[in-house]
Amino acid sequence: MDLKELYLKKRMSAGDIASQIGSGECVHTDLAAAIPPGIIQALVKRAKSGEVKDVKLYTSLDIGQYECLDEEALKNITPISWFSSGRLAKMINAARADIIPCNYSSMPALHALTPVDVMVAVVSPMDRHGYFSTGGSASFSQSVIDRAKKIYLEVCPWMPRALTGPIIHISQVDGVFESEAPLVELPKPPIDEISKKIGELMAEEVPNGATIQMGIGAVPEAFGMALLDKKDMGIHTELLTESMIDMIEAGAVTNLQKPIHRGRTVATLAFGSKKVLDYINDNPACEMLTVDYVNNPAVIAMHPNFISVNAALEVDFYGQVCAESVGTRHVSGSGGQLDYVRGAVASKGGCSYIAFSSTAKNDTITKIKPTLTPGACVTTGKNEVDCIVTEYGIARLRGKPLSERTKALISIAHPKFREELTYEAKKQNIII
Repeated sequence: MDLKELYLKKRMSAGDIASQIGSGECVHTDLAAAIPPGIIQALVKRAKSGEVKDVKLYTSLDIGQYECLDEEALKNITPISWFSSGRLAKMINAARADIIPCNYSSMPALHALTPVDVMVAVVSPMDRHGYFSTGGSASFSQSVIDRAKKIYLEVCPWMPRALTGPIIHISQVDGVFESEAPLVELPKPPIDEISKKIGELMAEEVPNGATIQMGIGAVPEAFGMALLDKKDMGIHTELLTESMIDMIEAGAVTNLQKPIHRGRTVATLAFGSKKVLDYINDNPACEMLTVDYVNNPAVIAMHPNFISVNAALEVDFYGQVCAESVGTRHVSGSGGQLDYVRGAVASKGGCSYIAFSSTAKNDTITKIKPTLTPGACVTTGKNEVDCIVTEYGIARLRGKPLSERTKALISIAHPKFREELTYEAKKQNIII
């Protein structure tokens, strides 16, 4: 049987695929834009009718695909998330879903600790050799592919074909659903004046030839814009963003100073706009690689002058960073923040920036606090934090005693809170 005949034999509807998922099975999705909406909707329909029960759905970083998961469906499906966002975060906070605390780099290894009955994912169309590409989602797919008892794919013409990263041969696949649904896109975040100021503060310190990593949001986008005039920059990042593509197109990024993967942009995940996904497609200068490699601090540290930019929700006087919850309420997950803090600090000339606006809710809440909100998750610990950045400056904490850390943090807090923070520091006997 030739490849085309094999493909046609395995082609089926989303409903047919959902009917192959049995009660009590553990289903693993890919993440972000690679979560298959058609298959998920069909599975939810079966769960709501009671045709399938006690399904554990291991998933991560939804960007709209789980709006169909209502209370009726949740009686028979339990989502278990590696990184909460969107609808997943709401379900976790309502005790209707669960979360596995982890660093992004550890996710492939952690899949070995969980049963994988079924894998479902969005992939690119099959190539002439019979392979599907996971496109913009290379993070942990291979570890799931290797362990899955059944593999079902939602083939999307809009998913790019990456020339590196996980691939799946048609002979490994149990069913294929052809979808015309567009990939979920996220609009480029608007950049306000505060984000612009923070981005500029960090960009002033970045030398030509540095390698960068940054997350998603207004501050990273502003940081990217502030780097457009730099030269010979490199990219080694967990998330490939639109601002990075802008840097490449502007000539600021050549990747020629990188000691490894020279001349190539390296990432493990890409989603957001069509512009980002188009950059990946059939591009030999873009390598989508697994997260246990890309986020390995030892690999990151190989790059001199490695600059990492990540966000936070709040920071305390010790420099403990919470980037994933407001008290006990989940907002996101650990992601790769700690991976990149460790890697950047170990890089010769490298620096880790945790950057955020100094206040929340129209200047009524300070994000620099004497102590973290009770129940808050510590994403980056006091022993590993490097630099904290707000619109008021950069606090360099690494190697500093507690009193100096506290004074530095107060100096970059919003002016209206500095007196109160100083009072609390004295009350805690940190300063006199």
